[in-house]
Amino acid sequence: MPDLTLWGLFVAASVVLLLTPGPAVLYIVARSVEQGRAAGLVSVLGIHLGTTIHITAAAVGLSALIVSSALAFALVKYFGAAYLIWIGIRTLIAKPPNTPSKPRASPGLHRARSPGAGSI
Repeated sequence: MPDLTLWGLFVAASVVLLLTPGPAVLYIVARSVEQGRAAGLVSVLGIHLGTTIHITAAAVGLSALIVSSALAFALVKYFGAAYLIWIGIRTLIAKPPNTPSKPRASPGLHRARSPGAGSI
């Protein structure tokens, strides 16, 4: 049985980790500040949808299959890297947006997107 000091350190570390915002929280806050509450809520739904897909894939054993197969892991890794490189190149060659002289209305939810991403 761990002693009381070890339990105290564990609880303190757990509280610090729970209170530290992660990248998903920072993304949601950034979208909410830039594009409003509706865009923030859509971002929350998108993050939860992605998490649900990941959990479902793990539950049906897809994660175990990828871990056990070197070829499948390499394919996922290289397709992911190629996708990130493609997004980076698109961002670098994209034309900067025109800066309007007057404030414009916030875009609809179909226009809520991450910073730096072009239209799809």
